[in-house]
Amino acid sequence: EVQLQASGGGLVQAGGSLRLSCEASEFSFHDYAIGWFRQAPGKEREGVSCIASSDGSINYADNVKGRFAISIDTAKNTVYLQMNSLKPEDTAVYYCVAPCYFRGNYKVNPSYWGQGTLVTVSS
Repeated sequence: EVQLQASGGGLVQAGGSLRLSCEASEFSFHDYAIGWFRQAPGKEREGVSCIASSDGSINYADNVKGRFAISIDTAKNTVYLQMNSLKPEDTAVYYCVAPCYFRGNYKVNPSYWGQGTLVTVSS
């Protein structure tokens, strides 16, 4: 059974950095794109970043582009989200998901979800 275990969230001041990790079990990065969605309090979930190792494609939401970076360590079966220059608007629960796809207002409904890790950015 596919399991996604997210970790790395916490409390950080604006301008700081965090790195989220997602350990994927019973999962092949070649079968599905994987990445991160997030949901802020009282708001709809939104796609953050996806990566597909099958073709190397990566995408980011416009409001995180240039600040966040997604990567995969295949040896560790782990996907990372490096978050720099964090803003209070980034405060949300971050979910590791697969498959991962979004563009504009469209987003796929992932089949697999991690438990979520809370990121809180203070001003």
